[in-house]
Amino acid sequence: MAGLVLAAALVAASPATAQTDGTTTTTAVPGAPEGMAPGPITAATILPNGKASRPPGAPYAVTRAIQAANRIHKRTYIWGGGHRAFKAKGYDCSGAVSYVLHAAGVLSAPLVSGQLALWGSPGPGSWITVYANKTHTYMVIAGLRYDTSPLGESVNQGRGPRWRYTLRTGSGFAIRHYTGL
Repeated sequence: MAGLVLAAALVAASPATAQTDGTTTTTAVPGAPEGMAPGPITAATILPNGKASRPPGAPYAVTRAIQAANRIHKRTYIWGGGHRAFKAKGYDCSGAVSYVLHAAGVLSAPLVSGQLALWGSPGPGSWITVYANKTHTYMVIAGLRYDTSPLGESVNQGRGPRWRYTLRTGSGFAIRHYTGL
């Protein structure tokens, strides 16, 4: 039921503003940029405390990714944060994505956003998809956007690693995944 409420809210949400070209819109299927394969059959939800729930049937790596994202949720945005070591006082976009991928067991060292644009395999994943270009990166895990950028949000949660209520199309980003996820 909560997944249906989230999907309905996303469909009714106003278009998001893209960080790259201003043409990003919300999509009806959580985690599915326009023209891309849909995300997992069951999606995570954003809880009242702003953290994400673990969807039923999620693989262990996805559970670990959600737990890691929840751990650094609401940490301060610090440019370069999370690059010297995975554990940091604050994170930038690629530091946060690297931290979560490391917890999922699919990344051994932090990468900058341009490197994440080449990480893994091309295209969307079933559970985890990374969107990256030379200046920004974010990810969708189990149908929820995890991003340091608040652009396009109607709820002001500030900058830094957060689960976001609005999805982006991925326009202007390389779309990557880890095989099997």
